[in-house]
Amino acid sequence: MGLHTVGTAVPGTSPAGPVVSRRYAWLVFALSFALLLSDYMSRQVLNAVFPLLKAEWLLSDAQLGSLSGIVALMVGVLTFPLSLLADRWGRVRSLVIAAMVWSLATLGCAVSASYDQMFLGRFMVGVGEAAYGSVGIAVVLSVFPVALRATLSGAFIAGGAFGSVLGVSIGGVVAQHLGWRWAFGIMGIFGIALAAIYRIMVTEKRLGSAVGGRGGTPGEHAGLRTLLPRLFSSVSVVCAYIGSGLQMFVAMALLAWMPSFLNRSYDMPPAKAGLIAGVFALITGIGMIGGGIVSDRLSRKAGARKWTVAIVCSLGSLVLLTAGFQLPAGPPQLVLIAAGTLLSNATAGPAAAMVANLTPTAIAATAMATLTLANSLLGLAPGPAVTGMLADRMGLHGALQVVPLVALAGSVAFTIGKSSYEKDLRRLGLLPDAALMNPEPQT
Repeated sequence: MGLHTVGTAVPGTSPAGPVVSRRYAWLVFALSFALLLSDYMSRQVLNAVFPLLKAEWLLSDAQLGSLSGIVALMVGVLTFPLSLLADRWGRVRSLVIAAMVWSLATLGCAVSASYDQMFLGRFMVGVGEAAYGSVGIAVVLSVFPVALRATLSGAFIAGGAFGSVLGVSIGGVVAQHLGWRWAFGIMGIFGIALAAIYRIMVTEKRLGSAVGGRGGTPGEHAGLRTLLPRLFSSVSVVCAYIGSGLQMFVAMALLAWMPSFLNRSYDMPPAKAGLIAGVFALITGIGMIGGGIVSDRLSRKAGARKWTVAIVCSLGSLVLLTAGFQLPAGPPQLVLIAAGTLLSNATAGPAAAMVANLTPTAIAATAMATLTLANSLLGLAPGPAVTGMLADRMGLHGALQVVPLVALAGSVAFTIGKSSYEKDLRRLGLLPDAALMNPEPQT
């Protein structure tokens, strides 16, 4: 009664429910989610201290954007090779090492004496964070039923938004009272403590064969070269990568620059701007969870509806954000921006679920790494940096008026993916989502 039951395995997908204690599965989720909070707290605390760094070191907006973008760039460059290594070497061990690296690097940022030293510290933060999101979500999905994929994916990825809330909000308050160095220091110490707890509570042995890497079945690694091409073997999975990355561009640009936007357009001090920006990040996370839940519920009998949810959210964010940034400063503007923010990354859960459905379980972390790579190279890295470069030329408000147009390209990618989805499932020998969501139990 306390175990997830195993259903029929669909070719190229995870089993319906690995035999893992339900209580332990939720413990794994909770600890993995906590580490993701630390990941994004360490990443986004920088945004809360933008005004302080700009004043102390006389930095341009482009330089500030580069300090944010370098982390996402390293995630994009390294996520694939490090995730592939984790699939072979052991996912849990890789997660612990990654957390220690980004936490120690964040402590290094706390003692930086110049822009160059801070850039190096942020570089190493990116190295540590490179594979965490993809490997972490692969571990989480491996211990839960397939029917919860979009919901769990959305909830897990939302940890990035919630971590951003905590990073920006706590960072802003700490920076105002104790200085920006303490803001980085507290985030680093928190990450080290969580990594130690994760190391004790979650192990490859306790997870058993549910988690890949050293716990995988013998035949999985032998066929790795055969499986890797499946990462790009269909139009629909490529569209999921692209659409997700383009929506991430919009969401991350908003997360990175909202504190500065509130500071400049509403004359808010850094602490208050950080707290209000944290609310917007929280709204982003709520949208991710909501998008996953709605996607799973609507697609129980028609899997293609996941794409419909993504398309609606993408177009909705385009309309609401464009309208919001056209308005003058005031409550109506903030309400529209908040509504657009809610939808800006609600596509994360459906996109991750589609990637998981269309790629083999033996390379689950690598598949999520490919999604993370697209999110980083198309969204996380260029979002803050491009917005900063535009802000140097046309002002931050003008730059934020342009950014939502990227969602139009995202909606096009999701539309193409939907049109090819069922054909790709048949060509790859996969069963429709209805079978995935309601597998027959083994006899």
